Amino acid sequence: MKIVTILGARPQFIKAGTVSREIIKYNNIEEVIIHTGQHFDANMSDIFFDEMKIPKPNYNLNINGLSHGAMTGQMIEKIEEVILKEKPDWVMVYGDTNSTLAGAIVASKLNIKLAHIEAGLRSFNMKMPEEVNRILTDRISNILFCPTDIAIKNLKNEGYEKLNVKVVKSGDVMQDGAIFYKNLAIKPICDIQNNFILCTVHRAENTDSEKNLRNIFEALTEIAKEKQIILPLHPRTKKIIQTLNLNLENLTIMDPIGYLNMVWLIKNCDLVMTDSGGLQKEAYFFEKKCITLRDETEWVELVECGENSLVGADKDKIIAVYKKNVKYNTENSKLDLYGGGKASENIIKELLNYEK
Repeated sequence: MKIVTILGARPQFIKAGTVSREIIKYNNIEEVIIHTGQHFDANMSDIFFDEMKIPKPNYNLNINGLSHGAMTGQMIEKIEEVILKEKPDWVMVYGDTNSTLAGAIVASKLNIKLAHIEAGLRSFNMKMPEEVNRILTDRISNILFCPTDIAIKNLKNEGYEKLNVKVVKSGDVMQDGAIFYKNLAIKPICDIQNNFILCTVHRAENTDSEKNLRNIFEALTEIAKEKQIILPLHPRTKKIIQTLNLNLENLTIMDPIGYLNMVWLIKNCDLVMTDSGGLQKEAYFFEKKCITLRDETEWVELVECGENSLVGADKDKIIAVYKKNVKYNTENSKLDLYGGGKASENIIKELLNYEK
């Protein structure tokens, strides 16, 4: 069996790496990895793949820095060339990037079986490009690997039981990765106090809104008067902050860091504050409370079990929830929300047994 895996962003490589390590166990599976280049990162060198123990891409398409339409169109063209050459049994896509949608369209047009990992997730915000990508990809897939019960429920509500598609609760490959990388974590070079908060702010709904960004940073600088906040900042976000002349007093600002540094910070922080999707789950994996700087989340189960609080960009709400500072309920770590680190194994077994 030959699988072509299509990836476009660093987080996707980290997730796919866990599946690839499972694939290696089987002599009868060949994996071909395409890196579209969507999220160009100068740090995605050979050293990155070696340190993260991730297979290097077989193809790098170097498509980035374009509009959504131009980027997706070029990806469809170039991915199709590779697929026609490789003639795989399966195309495997992850998450909700433009790379995901482009790979899904190519597989569907060429009548090649399509597997979508992280299927069924919904923010119910159609203004998010990611929401459009994930919905369209789900609709044309042959097998949908859902990380949670909520994801499966979303698909049922959309009528997927009546469609010719297999829906599987696989668990979340991010948990597989967290377990694997936990012991490889590296402390970043930074003045870090014993008790600190890890914070990230990068989502467009916040960075493109002066009101949201001001509210968030007013709350952060207030909290930082009594507790260190470590804030790795993307250059784009940093530039916007400088343009708006926002107050960064008392905040510990860092340049973007590697994933192993980030794992160390998650493991050792007291609390996570973020507008990232993945970091919400990683906080849970490492038994840390999370304050989410968004109005909605795909990870509803974390809100329902009390480990995640949605506060949007409301300054007063951010500060109020921080002051509660309730400790993580260790009983929640026993809940089987994300598959317990067996997602990669489940995915490969399902592909091998498909239609047998």
